[in-house]
Amino acid sequence: MATACVDAIDARASVKRAESSAAAAAGERTAEAQRSGRKEGRKEENNMAATLNHICQSSSSVRVLALNGEVLDAHKSRSTSVAGNVHYSLSVGWGARRLHVNRKALSGKKFGPAPAADIRATSGAEVIQQNVPATCDLKSFQEAVEKLEVDLVTEADLKENGFRSSRRTKICCTIGPACCSFEQLEALANGGMNIARLNMCHGTKEWHKNVIKNIRHLNATKGYCVALMMDTEGSEIHMGDLGGTASAKAEDGEEWTFTVRQFDGPLPPCTIQVNYEGFAEDVKAGDELVVDGGLVRFDVLETIGPDDWLDIDFGISEGVDFIAVSYVKSPEVVKHLKSYISSRCPEGSIGVFAKIEAIDSLNCLESIIRVSDGAMVARGDLGAQIPLELVPSVQQKIIDLCRFLNKPVMVASQLLESMIEYPIPTRAEVADVAEAVRQRADVLMLSGESAMGLFPEKSIEVLRNVSLRIEHSCREDKSRKYKPLPELYTALSERISEQICNAAAEMANNLRADAIFVYTRQGYMASLLSRNRPDCPIFAFTETRDVRHRLNMQWGLLPFRLDFSEDIESNLRRTFALLKARGMMKAGDLVIAVSDNLLPTQQANMLQSIQVRRIP
Repeated sequence: MATACVDAIDARASVKRAESSAAAAAGERTAEAQRSGRKEGRKEENNMAATLNHICQSSSSVRVLALNGEVLDAHKSRSTSVAGNVHYSLSVGWGARRLHVNRKALSGKKFGPAPAADIRATSGAEVIQQNVPATCDLKSFQEAVEKLEVDLVTEADLKENGFRSSRRTKICCTIGPACCSFEQLEALANGGMNIARLNMCHGTKEWHKNVIKNIRHLNATKGYCVALMMDTEGSEIHMGDLGGTASAKAEDGEEWTFTVRQFDGPLPPCTIQVNYEGFAEDVKAGDELVVDGGLVRFDVLETIGPDDWLDIDFGISEGVDFIAVSYVKSPEVVKHLKSYISSRCPEGSIGVFAKIEAIDSLNCLESIIRVSDGAMVARGDLGAQIPLELVPSVQQKIIDLCRFLNKPVMVASQLLESMIEYPIPTRAEVADVAEAVRQRADVLMLSGESAMGLFPEKSIEVLRNVSLRIEHSCREDKSRKYKPLPELYTALSERISEQICNAAAEMANNLRADAIFVYTRQGYMASLLSRNRPDCPIFAFTETRDVRHRLNMQWGLLPFRLDFSEDIESNLRRTFALLKARGMMKAGDLVIAVSDNLLPTQQANMLQSIQVRRIP
């Protein structure tokens, strides 16, 4: 096995430890003998090349002497299984490698250095050398292996647990005082956070800027792929403190300015601050503003300037991946925002998500989702505007519509509300999370649970474990039928891509493929594959980090950053070699491959196809 799980032992372990594990080892050998019949023909160590003489332990590292004379420095980590067995993992060179100790070495009551024939490992250099393509030199290939960008958690999961164990449903965490330090953010990323949400209703711009800096540093130095979403403030409007005075008098005929701008000094005369960035968007000349329950009324004369775009400008300047817009009442709001973003960052691309949290949004739901890049089911505010008993069916409707229209959808608000104070969720909350996973939502979002709760890491662990269990159950339940997907496009070129992705997903399910590969420049065909919710994970290879981060929002996609060419055959050969060298795939794995990576000038004469390949 390319990534065989390690039952490693310390060759310097004490006799007492060996004696105490003898009985457990005997039982393990019996179980292993029973399993061996089912695994006949499988070569557990087909990628482990170097036979070792012995292992010498030091406090935090291991020096390994191979028979070829190479001395390897390896970082050692220790863990204990549920059964009480101690496991040691070695990280050799640039990537994690596993050390395998034959269970026969455990059979004696006393042992010193384990026999050479029973211990095998592979150094990073040897794995690379074994997989160098004929068309590439060793140095260039080694550089390519190191440049292949994949999320650290994804890589470890694929190595240790295989393809079918990878989580398909993504997790978004709202960042707040309980999880804003670099160490706390790293713990969330290690727990499975795919998207970090910045709620602009709370915190200063400087605070949010520091969080963004920490997440970017985390991605760059630790190998994570956490996308950034900025959530704008809602439409509940609060007035400022009137410059320190308890009240202000408005005379008939006076002109006052309502603004979202922050002032360093005293407020200008006849100026009122409000906390809603979209204020100037929602009011129009001729509207009436009612203050203090109707004690004061203002007629709107005009709306001036870009005051309502301060959060948006901040998100653009910081280069966030997504902006979530509150209380979207019509598709025009989204169109206007996307036009504004395009005019200010023509080279970049920020996804706009519509938050569905008002009755007005439901009245024109499909038209809003069609012009958006995704949607958020904001159940807290939505539940305050519609009867509570309608929330589950509305949630299902929004999720289905987003999937039909090929737009990612997030389920938010009160998923694990009790975990703000308690370390264990209620059973009802677990059932709620399970239902959202079963409905095939792209993303589950934590709000107060991660932002200000006492147990943010436990909360993300619950989401991760429930998602994995329910996803596995859905794959095994073949009787569960899903609604057929309607055709999305009318143009022939787009219909071809859509049908290819539909067929690729169906082939992957029927052939029980280990993975689907898609090479994509903008994420187009990757999203079409995700829309089909296939049983196997989707390896989405793209050339830019921005697209890689955006792909992290969609169900089932494992985004990689990889330099590739327009020739899918050379891309496949190179990718197979790179993934084998990194220990994420092995010879014999079955892959379905598609591509949309051709340049626009080449698309007219391109041959689109589905390839079914076994990794050599």
